[in-house]
Amino acid sequence: MEALSARQTQILKALIDEYIETALPVGSLALEKKYNLGISPATIRNEMVALTKAGFLKQPYTSAGRVPTPPAMKFYINQLMEEKKLSVADEVRAKEGVWEVRNDFDVLMDQATRALSQKTKILSVAATVDGSTWSHGYSQVFNNPEFNNFQVCQTLFSLIEQEKRLVELFFGKFTGLSQIEVLFGEELGWEYFDPVGIVATRFNAGGHEGAIGVIGPFRLNYSAVIPVVRYFGDLVEQVAKK
Repeated sequence: MEALSARQTQILKALIDEYIETALPVGSLALEKKYNLGISPATIRNEMVALTKAGFLKQPYTSAGRVPTPPAMKFYINQLMEEKKLSVADEVRAKEGVWEVRNDFDVLMDQATRALSQKTKILSVAATVDGSTWSHGYSQVFNNPEFNNFQVCQTLFSLIEQEKRLVELFFGKFTGLSQIEVLFGEELGWEYFDPVGIVATRFNAGGHEGAIGVIGPFRLNYSAVIPVVRYFGDLVEQVAKK
């Protein structure tokens, strides 16, 4: 994809921030009023057209605003957003929640996925290569308008119920080449999975090779979610070793 100008990058970041917050297609007027970009709505519109042609935005409906594409969201995650650090209190609370069950791996993973879901307010899942799976936070799914479509929900819950598919997702679709990975439903090519975003990290805990992460809408608040998922992956490794 072609390189973006500084102005296009500024507009793209503002548009994605707004989309993450509202779950609605974003128009030029909304950006001009809220984000103090210092340029006219007409100029913003022209740049949004250019960003659409370049593959960073798409227009879901005629005469609607734009939403980011997976390449745009990857660009945002890798280069534009600032991660939000966990507080020391949050780290201590998370560790205390799993420390007492560190000698029982199954209970440890159950507690870790529960705590991850509670912290992120997102459906949390984990799996090991041998096929064991854990999940918590099913009710969190319905807090997002993307899952008002029952076919999207059906596809998501079918994935969680089928252990082989969940293992395939974590150890087939994710590469394991970086500590934290993000994958979008549109990239998977699964029917009715386009509105989905997944953040996961691999771990090796006491000989158990696994992964833990969250599954939510494409517009996840990645700046907050990514550091939490990373921390829980590290936590499982550290606690299991001790």
